[in-house]
Amino acid sequence: MRWLALRLGAQPWLPRFAPVIVGLDKGLQRVTRGRIDLLRFAGLPELLLQVPGRRTGILRSTPLLCIPQGEGWLVAGSNWGAPEPPAWVANLLAADEPLVTFRGHTVAADARLLSGLERDEAWEHMLQTWPNYAKYAARTGRELPVIRLTSR
Repeated sequence: MRWLALRLGAQPWLPRFAPVIVGLDKGLQRVTRGRIDLLRFAGLPELLLQVPGRRTGILRSTPLLCIPQGEGWLVAGSNWGAPEPPAWVANLLAADEPLVTFRGHTVAADARLLSGLERDEAWEHMLQTWPNYAKYAARTGRELPVIRLTSR
């Protein structure tokens, strides 16, 4: 199923369906307490990020493709190649104690925006799992933020 996810993820029309896809994924994770998610069906790693909105303080849950690395995860603020970064990036960087649910286990996490050589190395590593990140970056023209999440 991974080949199908890679093919669909590359389509320029897919972001139009993002609200439906994300809503289904959130519902599935809620019902299974984070043990099952849409990307796992496709053989891809996914986490559920929970951070409060920086203006409202309301806890927001966002399913994200992730790249496990050591004791943490790499995530990209791709927003499916949209011109603006996703709201969760600013919320995450402003959050005191973000929560990450990965394979049914929830942990408090630290988040660090990567830059320079460290970002470049992480980016190349991420492309091995999801080559469509390169298409998203080309589509948007902005440098996609790469964030390392580590469990506390």
